[in-house]
Amino acid sequence: MTLYLRDAMYLDPAGFTMKPTHLAVDEGPTGGVTPVGEIPEGAKSLDCGGRTVMRSFACGHHHIYSALARGMPQARKKPGSFREILEQVWWRLDKCLDKDMIEASALATAMACAKSGVTFVIDHHSSPNAVSGSLETIAKAFDKVGLGHLLCYEISGRDGEAASEAGLAETDAYLSSGRMGHVGLHASFTVDDALLARAVDLADKHGTGIHMHVAEDACDQQHCQETYGKRVIERLKDNGVLDLPRSLLVHCVHLDDAEREIIRRSSAWVVQNAESNLNNAVGLTGYSDFGPRVMLGTDGMHSDMFRSVQVAYLVGQGLDGVTPMGAYLRFRATHAYVAGMGAPGDGGNNLVVLDYDPPTDVTPTNFTSHFIYGLRSRHMRTVIAQGKVVVEDRKLVGADESDILRFSREQARRLWAKLGEN
Repeated sequence: MTLYLRDAMYLDPAGFTMKPTHLAVDEGPTGGVTPVGEIPEGAKSLDCGGRTVMRSFACGHHHIYSALARGMPQARKKPGSFREILEQVWWRLDKCLDKDMIEASALATAMACAKSGVTFVIDHHSSPNAVSGSLETIAKAFDKVGLGHLLCYEISGRDGEAASEAGLAETDAYLSSGRMGHVGLHASFTVDDALLARAVDLADKHGTGIHMHVAEDACDQQHCQETYGKRVIERLKDNGVLDLPRSLLVHCVHLDDAEREIIRRSSAWVVQNAESNLNNAVGLTGYSDFGPRVMLGTDGMHSDMFRSVQVAYLVGQGLDGVTPMGAYLRFRATHAYVAGMGAPGDGGNNLVVLDYDPPTDVTPTNFTSHFIYGLRSRHMRTVIAQGKVVVEDRKLVGADESDILRFSREQARRLWAKLGEN
């Protein structure tokens, strides 16, 4: 069924023009949007009242499993390094997750994404003691809310051979089921050569790429040089990660010029997560020299891509001179990545209707400045995913917000109790 948007100020993502029009929005995972002069009598329609309508948003790197962490009990001692943050916070949390907690995390994240205008998410999941079926649990939760996704399981050797075998098996089963996704790895310092080779073989089998953290902290480089006699990107290149289609290299903070050149010559994409880097005090870097294959993520801190692009712009001015347009292009790059993967669910029929009434004019030439300095997720009035309204008048459609919150709080209490025991 076609949904018509009446009286829209449509921001065309191709020509970056703005024009008043009606829009015909096709339904389905591969649908599009078409400006039309008239709306057929009796057709299903939504009155935009002259509001700006633009393509919705996508997240290049999320950690859905962290959704229940907000307000969690503090670590027994204050972490003194990035490695200690992982050991005392995130690796404690992910070991406590079970199927119900994973489902609650996915539903809560999908709701938060939808209400922030994010209709497609690339996720990196970890639950070492509840691996089997975890990806399908997340996928079904996102399907329920109506959002597109590319998922992977964070395979690692840090929890022993049984856990890494379970991660490989879960990945193979999920990708063999017809779902699209990646082969996920944690980071070089928790993945030995044998596991890395098996992950690359699995990705090659399914025609996908590796999705992993790369040189987020200097400890990753130090371990790689001490253990393998080379830097992280050199190791990934030598083991075939960069030969795979659409590998995702997340963070890439501590790279030298030679490593950056290797990435530029490959087909790999880089994902910037500036807020997370600030939060973990691992340092910051510029991304302009990677070219157009840079997209933005949240790294699980939240589901608001407006926050991510605004922070990327603010820190980027001093690092690589990024402009509002440059930050906006990184924000939009995930769409090109998803299209290149051939993944459904991120077509032109994913839209947001903005309730944004600024004190100055919005034009095609100044829109990116409004995007950086004016727009916020609170301006999302209506969100359309795959041609269907998923948020209307700022409320979730098709799933009950109160039920999701009740379930997530119940599971958060269970998770926090387990954390107190471990």
